[in-house]
Amino acid sequence: MSIQPCCVKGFEWDGTPEGKAIPFPTASNQAYVTGSNTEAAVMLITDVFGWDFINNRLLADHFAREANVTVYMPDFFDGESISKDTLKKDFSDWAKDGLDIMAFVGRHSREIREPEIFDCAKKLRAEYKKVGAVGYCYGGWVICRLGAKGNNLVDCVSMGHPSMLIKEDLDGVEVPIQILAPEIDAAYTAELKEHTFKVLQKNQVVFDYVHFPGVEHSCFTRGHPEKAGELEAMVRGKQAAVDWFKTWLHPL
Repeated sequence: MSIQPCCVKGFEWDGTPEGKAIPFPTASNQAYVTGSNTEAAVMLITDVFGWDFINNRLLADHFAREANVTVYMPDFFDGESISKDTLKKDFSDWAKDGLDIMAFVGRHSREIREPEIFDCAKKLRAEYKKVGAVGYCYGGWVICRLGAKGNNLVDCVSMGHPSMLIKEDLDGVEVPIQILAPEIDAAYTAELKEHTFKVLQKNQVVFDYVHFPGVEHSCFTRGHPEKAGELEAMVRGKQAAVDWFKTWLHPL
């Protein structure tokens, strides 16, 4: 499943990020890091707006504070990202404004990015007792791969309105997985949603599926606080992920 127009629409939030940029996982790359827990970490894999988009940084801050984890949000696009100005444009204006979303996805395909993503997860696994991962849109396929059988990279994963997801990604998951699913989503289709339920139950995987009626793809990371239902979805989605990480990264 490819990137859809819904993957580059939404609203830019107000706020001031609390974290900092550091070299990670090596001096040649960087990540936004927030939080101070030395035992539990979460890697956040962003949508196509990237690691420096304010919404993604504010969400990372929330997870760090409320789930008591250190959040790492690496730049997996080599300094490139879709401009936030795209949020104000119609799909029909993309081409004339020079935006080629499929070319962007081609430059940052699974085959190109997965080795680097795995290296980041391996570094966190070596440094922290518990590691989780959360991904939105583009990041959805990533968290399934991180949580796949035999990888031993993460203890739990969460994904919201995933894109580029294929059935085989879901087939391979073995760690506890949370799915935050808007009702209206051209990328996470009804067929994929049905497969999610079937295969996770068949494989005896612990999962939490949260349905968000009446809202669209992008509501968790680019929702409009004044649009009906989106503020509630943003808050519920964030809190659901916080509770998920508390459960699996801070066991009693």
